[in-house]
Amino acid sequence: MAKAQNGEGKKGDLRWWQLSLLGVASTIGTGYFLGSGIGIRMAGPSILIAFLLAAVGTYTVFEVLARMTADKPEQGSFRSYAKRAFGRWAGFGSGWVYWSSELLIMGSQLTALSLFSRFWFPGMPMWIFAIGYAVLGLGVILLGNKVFDSMENVLSVIKIAAILMFLVVAGIALMGWIPGGGGKSPEFPHTANTFFPAGGMGLWSGFIFAFYAFGGIEVMGMMAIRLRDPKEAPKSGTIMLLLLSVVYLLSIGLAVTLVAWNAIDPKRSPFVTALGKYPLPFIPHVFNGVLIVAGFSTMVASLYAVTTMLVTLAKDKDAPPLFARKGWRERPLFAIGLTAAGLAASVVLSFVMPGRIYEYITTSAGLLLLYNWFFILVTSGKLLKLSGFGQVKRWGGMALIALAVTGTLFHDTSRPGFWGSLAFVGVIGIVTLIMQFMIWKPRKQAKRRSSRPSKSMVLRPKRTT
Repeated sequence: MAKAQNGEGKKGDLRWWQLSLLGVASTIGTGYFLGSGIGIRMAGPSILIAFLLAAVGTYTVFEVLARMTADKPEQGSFRSYAKRAFGRWAGFGSGWVYWSSELLIMGSQLTALSLFSRFWFPGMPMWIFAIGYAVLGLGVILLGNKVFDSMENVLSVIKIAAILMFLVVAGIALMGWIPGGGGKSPEFPHTANTFFPAGGMGLWSGFIFAFYAFGGIEVMGMMAIRLRDPKEAPKSGTIMLLLLSVVYLLSIGLAVTLVAWNAIDPKRSPFVTALGKYPLPFIPHVFNGVLIVAGFSTMVASLYAVTTMLVTLAKDKDAPPLFARKGWRERPLFAIGLTAAGLAASVVLSFVMPGRIYEYITTSAGLLLLYNWFFILVTSGKLLKLSGFGQVKRWGGMALIALAVTGTLFHDTSRPGFWGSLAFVGVIGIVTLIMQFMIWKPRKQAKRRSSRPSKSMVLRPKRTT
């Protein structure tokens, strides 16, 4: 929550590698550990292609965001840049779309955390876990930047260590050094039929969940203002994305090698499923703990992001100024309170609506996030002087995002999420139009009129006789 929020985090207190760790903590979460299973069920092993393309698309977004941050660091990050490029309506809409996306992401994360927790306590109602994790997350935010940074750094190391453990154990299993495996030797799906079991349409539909696993790079953009040297933001993000891409491709490749793609349960981590047929009783418990750590970490990062965004909106009077007001220990208590209320509504929605609510909320959240990423690329074309190759990368990133968005229309699991995301954008768009033509424009015109000198104030030359 940067300096403007609590006075703890002075501008320039982060090194580039610390921002990389915070980026890992903000990114590796339920979108990867659980959401990747939905993508595998849709596309089969070909989801690896989607992850590779999503990594390229994510890099194009972060590269331009890092360049804009290096040129002029601003607390509102992409939202402030959109306002500078296109006017107040762009900053208003971008900020509230992002706030909505992160709120839905927190709801899906709480649902996932509750599912993971029931692995150990199957008789406990899920809403109890959801409330508990929500209160803990809000507590971390209230404690401020120092606690947030320290916790996220530690949790990012735990997540990376767990993924490396999976890679090592899966590699040993692949070599045949662990007994079991159902009597069938692991084999990578190398034929067209086994690699593309759902065809090109399945790959297209699952593309959104590959992008969703990289969600969090925009949080790095918001935290980049705290770098000692903002010009190191591109290096920080590039290293983080390279690390994530290699880890994602290796781990998912091993998962679809060790177990058939259609044996993966979307409500269970594919990595736990992949090792479940081996006599390793400690693995499910270790990974379940890691899943909870990962989900909680990204949920706290989302809380950080929405609170920071709400404060910047309030400072620019795109939200009630009350939300920028500071209270106990210089914390924006009203902004945190609204975030808590939205989080509570998201929790209630998650547990009241029946059926595949996790998939629906995840899809809506991912789409709203991609709408913002798309607009970041649009904004960069206005604010940055891009080379010819830079323009190619920018348009390529926009094409990949558009491909992922349209793919959600062709599968029963993701289609409701698409319409839900459009509903959010529609409401925000209507509010933006009302603000533009009924409040901002009249105020601007009144200000211009008041600044003009009236006729009575105009000095006339005296007549000479």
